[in-house]
Amino acid sequence: MALAGVLRAQTPTPRPPAAPEPPASADDVVRFRGGADVVVLHVSVRDRRGRDLDNLPQSAFTVMEDDVAQPITLFTNEDAPVTVGLIIDSSVSMLPIRDQVIAAAAAFAEASHPRDDMFALAFNERVRPALPERAPFTADPGVLRTALMSTIEARGRTALFDAVSAGLDYVTRGQFERRMLVVISDGGDNASRTPFDRLMAKVQASNAVIFTVALQDPYSPGGDTKTLRTLADASGGQTFAPKNMKDVVEALGVIAHELRHSYTIGYAVPHPDRAGTRRIRVDVEPPDDQRVVVRSRTSYRVGEPQADGLPLR
Repeated sequence: MALAGVLRAQTPTPRPPAAPEPPASADDVVRFRGGADVVVLHVSVRDRRGRDLDNLPQSAFTVMEDDVAQPITLFTNEDAPVTVGLIIDSSVSMLPIRDQVIAAAAAFAEASHPRDDMFALAFNERVRPALPERAPFTADPGVLRTALMSTIEARGRTALFDAVSAGLDYVTRGQFERRMLVVISDGGDNASRTPFDRLMAKVQASNAVIFTVALQDPYSPGGDTKTLRTLADASGGQTFAPKNMKDVVEALGVIAHELRHSYTIGYAVPHPDRAGTRRIRVDVEPPDDQRVVVRSRTSYRVGEPQADGLPLR
């Protein structure tokens, strides 16, 4: 298998027909204000064999900011819904695999939480929402797939930085404060108005976690897996580098699993009036003292950049 740093994933099981869901209660939905005054961390904890450790108590976690322990004000390990956006390359390089990428995105939606707030942006030299403004989010994988079929054109140039920037703005409109972006692209950019350093500052100031799937384009040397890895690492996410469409489906299955098997930790920003970058470390000591592998973001920026205001067209 050719996935960077990925364990084998179960093939997503198709969802049965959805029954009407009761309204989510305050107990099973993570709702709190992120942004300038709260840091939101999404933390993955696995044992040395790569198995998820889902039931650790809050007492097992210590959050350090610039080497100072921070009081944890929110902690959950529940399989709660998230606001998640698919940011999908729609440039000409996607032409040979357009339909397979759409099918893989639909499979990802099927494997996600049934109440997730999902959206999608397709991008070439323009960034376009797949869903209409009157209904900018959906929990229905079928609706999302139909929207992607009508939006992904596989033509034109590539404005990756503009698309990720727009996704960071769009995801804040969702009803859940757990926020994720899944970027599917070869990593090249030849059309953005957003400079990369501006985008990185925005990523570091956002509470959204970015997962990237670096597609391999055999006909173009313009791909850039390193850029996709940099974006993911800055947010506490992960990068996958599949070599074929089967591995793309598997990578998206791993991401869907990750969204449902992670901890959400929140703490108040110390000295919020001091702009700059803060270092973060999450230490985990399980009750049985076993060795664990922890993944979360390692820094954030105080002083969130303003939205770029790039139009979605």
